[in-house]
Amino acid sequence: MSGHSKWSTIKRKKGATDAARGKVFTKIAREIMVAAKQAGGDPDGNPRLRAALLAARAANMPKDNQERAIKKGLGELEGVDFEEVVYEGRGPAGSAFVLEVLTDNRNRTVPELRHILGKGGGEMGASGSATWMFDRKGVVVIGKDKLDEAALIERALEAGADDVQDEGEVWVVTCEPASFSDVETALADLEPDSAQIQWLAKPENALPLDGEAAIAVAKLWAKLDENDDIQKIYCNADLPDAIMEEYGP
Repeated sequence: MSGHSKWSTIKRKKGATDAARGKVFTKIAREIMVAAKQAGGDPDGNPRLRAALLAARAANMPKDNQERAIKKGLGELEGVDFEEVVYEGRGPAGSAFVLEVLTDNRNRTVPELRHILGKGGGEMGASGSATWMFDRKGVVVIGKDKLDEAALIERALEAGADDVQDEGEVWVVTCEPASFSDVETALADLEPDSAQIQWLAKPENALPLDGEAAIAVAKLWAKLDENDDIQKIYCNADLPDAIMEEYGP
């Protein structure tokens, strides 16, 4: 979980001052559109939409933007039809990347990703070339001020969670994807910092890096994050906080 911990902590610190807020809004709007299209515009009955709106609030995305994205997803406003795709690749020093993408044109997206990875010292991989190093898990991040550990463990496990971990400022609840909806719903009143299904690097495949190798991976991570089509980036590299803060997204 170390990679997740660093990512979530850094995002919490940088979110309010992120100069690329427009790109963040674009990514969140796409997720809201797809979530609404798949399961309707009521967040109470649509965990994916609820999670997307949670991310929107955390990023201070204007309410009008959120509502417009929902209407586009429902077909009430003209919008773009996005396709969900997972791409895999390798980065510097043997690092592995899993990229969750929402695109309206694979013929544009694939060459762009191949160029970014190649220029960053990596390459695109075939399906399964990186995901085998990761576990697919539901992850709910909750501030420690919301509930004490014992009460959270009881609620989370009763809802179907596998584990609750102490990650410094937050509790991190993990579960199987099939249980995510129940777990997220059971903890929704705690207003989690985030609630997503993620790719988490398996402990045996985590790659601790430092120095120039870590900087190279962080720079590639940042370049990938600049691409509007990439919604989420997962990497098995365990990078120092200072390097992620200076060179990462």
